[in-house]
Amino acid sequence: MTNTTQVIHDLFQIKGGGERLIQTLCQGTGADLLTAHIGDDTFDLSHLPGQVHDLDALSTIHGIKTWRLARAFKKHQPKHNHYQHVIYSGVASPLAVNQYPNAKNIFYCHTPPRFVYDKCEYYAAELNVFKRPLFNALVSWFKPQYETAVKTMDVILTNSNYVKDRIHKALGIDADVIYPPCDTQYFKWKGSGDYYLSLARHDQLKRIDAIIKAFKQMPEKKLVVASGGQMTTELKKLASNSPNISFTGWLNEKELLDLLGHCLATIYLPVDEDFGMSPVESMSAGKPVLCSDHGGLLESVVDQETGFYIDNNNLINNLIDTVSRIENNRLVAMRKNCEARAEIFDTKHFIEQFQQYL
Repeated sequence: MTNTTQVIHDLFQIKGGGERLIQTLCQGTGADLLTAHIGDDTFDLSHLPGQVHDLDALSTIHGIKTWRLARAFKKHQPKHNHYQHVIYSGVASPLAVNQYPNAKNIFYCHTPPRFVYDKCEYYAAELNVFKRPLFNALVSWFKPQYETAVKTMDVILTNSNYVKDRIHKALGIDADVIYPPCDTQYFKWKGSGDYYLSLARHDQLKRIDAIIKAFKQMPEKKLVVASGGQMTTELKKLASNSPNISFTGWLNEKELLDLLGHCLATIYLPVDEDFGMSPVESMSAGKPVLCSDHGGLLESVVDQETGFYIDNNNLINNLIDTVSRIENNRLVAMRKNCEARAEIFDTKHFIEQFQQYL
């Protein structure tokens, strides 16, 4: 039987929220999958019900990834053009839209590319004087093509009302919201340990350094920092001589589930987060979340019921104040509220909502 739905996602390089969402979407719809790259450190895609096609277009040269991916999708020639629905996910994948003129084209926009729009100046400032002109050239080349492709879509979907507003501001387009899925049967409460847990990637915008600085001033409180990333070495140095702070490195799925299932609560303090799956997974495991007081997190975590908002002003002191005054038994008592809240974002609701557009 010929498949009538295809999902096109930029690349699978890590086990991130976007990658998990696309895997869930393919499983729930039976769609074929097209991607520009499948790395060694991502999810196993071999069990997906549809065909998986890897363009193998990721460049090994740092700094030209987006350009290579965009060109790969633009030049991609489908072997057959029988798809009735094509779903796009990512930054570069929408540029393949012209290859499917007879399909209903649906774009699930996780966010308009930050390096093109609201974070353009931030990323440019991070580059030296030699790389900055190349970055500006990439933005000038990519932006008009991206906007043309997005405006060609039949349907625009996104992951939160927060990003919906960002899409309207950047592109002047209205989007419908379908919250990302969480397998609430997968993340389970396993007990109550004596530690707080950070699961975010070690990236500057995740502000794990602020969490570490706070716990350095609370030697009686334990912090476990999981995951990894470009800032790992710097974060470990920051936490040196603090025996209450430990690092696990990257974890396999069983280790992650055990660590999450036994913690007191998770801490997630990113800047300007689109939605954030980590808090939903935490709540699914019955664990409250200490989170940023802005962005898409306000649509998942309920202050004082399934977690606590940490005031962005004077962030470190506010985190210290919150952790210091919360009794452990209060965190444990929030379990039922957390699990009930996570149920709203269960996979079955995600698939049911998506099917309405197919």
